[in-house]
Amino acid sequence: MSSSASAQRRVWSLAWPIILSNITVPLLGLVDTAVVGHLPDSRYLAAVTLGATLFGFLYWGFGFLRMGTTGLTSQAAGRGDDEGVRNLLGQSMLLALGIGLVLILAGGPLVEFGLWLLDGSAEATALASEYARIRLWSAPAVLANYAILGWFLGQQNSRVTLIILVLTNAVNILLDLFFVVGLGMTSDGVAWATVIADYSALTVGLWLVSRQLRRLGGHFRRERLLRLDAYAELFQVNANLFVRTLGLLFAMAFFTAQGAAQGDTILAANAVLLQFIMLTSYGLDGFAHAAEALTGHAVGRGRWREFAQAVRGAARFSLLTASAAALAFALGGHWLIALLTGLPDVRANAGEYLPWVVAMPLIAVWSYLLDGVFIGATAIREMRNSIFIGLAVYLPVWWLTQPLGNHGLWLAFTVFTTTRSAVLIAYYRHYRRWHWRDT
Repeated sequence: MSSSASAQRRVWSLAWPIILSNITVPLLGLVDTAVVGHLPDSRYLAAVTLGATLFGFLYWGFGFLRMGTTGLTSQAAGRGDDEGVRNLLGQSMLLALGIGLVLILAGGPLVEFGLWLLDGSAEATALASEYARIRLWSAPAVLANYAILGWFLGQQNSRVTLIILVLTNAVNILLDLFFVVGLGMTSDGVAWATVIADYSALTVGLWLVSRQLRRLGGHFRRERLLRLDAYAELFQVNANLFVRTLGLLFAMAFFTAQGAAQGDTILAANAVLLQFIMLTSYGLDGFAHAAEALTGHAVGRGRWREFAQAVRGAARFSLLTASAAALAFALGGHWLIALLTGLPDVRANAGEYLPWVVAMPLIAVWSYLLDGVFIGATAIREMRNSIFIGLAVYLPVWWLTQPLGNHGLWLAFTVFTTTRSAVLIAYYRHYRRWHWRDT
């Protein structure tokens, strides 16, 4: 087997469990909606929607615990540094548990501020506040699971992702039905189901960790775990990832807010079209995660030919996925819109703006792929810079194109994505020419 074919096989073996596990995520959302949506009062569904949206943004903001752990672990594994791999887990877990405890103790005001920004009805917000305060109890488990997933992915084991996410969602769905249908609970039952599912996943994750630790050499070092200066590299990587994620959250929130300012119909149409982008991300994320693990391993070994093969292998799969998505949206986009909404006005508006979404996968594919490459190489400042250079273009383009209405908003978002991809490509070409190569 050629080295190129071998690289593609490694990319696929890492990507498919992640893609499959991603598919389970919307299934949980559908069950939550179906269970609460059959209660006699719509405010319960509104409360779960508000609360789930808030925690989606909150936990996405702490996604650096997964990404940073993957990049550093993959490099340590590439160097054959078992003790480094072991202690990175300890550092990431302690950091995750510390942040989780802070969220439990001080998360109340954050929840109230977030719900105020989401601006639901008074009745729905009160129930959403109860839902959110219950969900806060799962913060240590959620963040620790991020660290565990990143640690295993850094060792080129993505099947743990599939095991943990399938388990989490399966337990959550069963407890949804038990608490709400069986015990007659409402939105609070959905929240407790999620908390128990998160801790169940953590229990299984820790068992898998204990098995893996028995295969690793070295020991946990007190000075690596308890001295603040030992966390310098992890803090630097995670701080840049956190800032980068905040910038990306702002871009998405700004898009949603400007759509909402144009009325409920435009807001709903944009929400439908954003689901198309989410569908594409399920595939592209899988190949980006594979790139993280493989390129990080190659960086740790100092094998730049292997690095380039991993990038090319991930790029081929990513481009095929993006092209297939663009073709599917072009040929079947109107059918998909009809599947997602039965409202004639929303269908008509979503159809009008569909061409923007057809083009999006072919533009965004580079930012997904190169995010994975740069995480593996722990070149996080460059990822951060791509977001803020993109925002520096996004906002002026939106301001200048306001007379175009929602077309102007989609144009600005497309320019933002294009800029991100272009900046990352420029960084990648620079580093491949001057740094990421054999000397």
